[in-house]
Amino acid sequence: MLTTRNAAVSLVLLLSPALVWPQAAVPDKQSGPAHDQQTRQSGNTGGSASPADAGTQSKSQTAEVSPALVSAPVAQKTDDSELKQTKRIFGFVPNYTAVSARTEVPPLTTRGKFDLAMHDSVDYSSFALVGLLSAESMVLKSYPEFHRGVAGYSRYYWRAFADQASGTFFTEAIVPAITHEDPRYYTLGHGGFRRRTMYALSRVVVTKTDSGGSEFNFSEIVGNGLEAGLSNLYYPARERSLHNTVTNWATMTLVTGAANVLKEFWPDIRHHMPGQK
Repeated sequence: MLTTRNAAVSLVLLLSPALVWPQAAVPDKQSGPAHDQQTRQSGNTGGSASPADAGTQSKSQTAEVSPALVSAPVAQKTDDSELKQTKRIFGFVPNYTAVSARTEVPPLTTRGKFDLAMHDSVDYSSFALVGLLSAESMVLKSYPEFHRGVAGYSRYYWRAFADQASGTFFTEAIVPAITHEDPRYYTLGHGGFRRRTMYALSRVVVTKTDSGGSEFNFSEIVGNGLEAGLSNLYYPARERSLHNTVTNWATMTLVTGAANVLKEFWPDIRHHMPGQK
């Protein structure tokens, strides 16, 4: 229920000049000093340089240029690896649907979408989170009909688990399989805070399709609506109003937007955490 998707084909087009330019600029910067050095050496020795001297100069220039040419791609690779998405956020929250910036992945099959939803639904963190939410609801007496004690807690628990599991399957598997949408979140990874935040929030209503295009995010909007409607079947009668259903749908949609923002900035957060550099 905490995951969503995006349309990021334009990312490659936006970032490709930045990726190509530094690699093309390195040889030019290296050849300038080498050429000047050779010119000065030629001017100092005139035409009297021996073949042995010329060979020594050539080897010296090669030794000076080679380390710079070799080290540049290695530095770029290190920077990219430091800003990758991980399978978990803070080592606990599942992050299976996030795709790292500047990363091309094949489209998900229908089976892949259901596998993704299954991993999110039965992850150990999901059971723990549902347990905490159920305990809070019982303490606050959100549904007095459920009463207290172990029996009351179990009534809160299985309903909360049904909420998160059905929401996950609706938004990550069932609706995406029908609409041919990609349920994953594609990290933007560049630009200022405001731009990346707006991008993350916009992925609630815009998503990437299996064919690589962009369209309205039926998976998230409709999927959350289906979960909100389904919950009317197992919650007390006084909760089965249109107002409560819409409120439930709006809450899940807002949570999805907040989760997208966290996913967008998680690589940056992890990069600045102690022991991660």
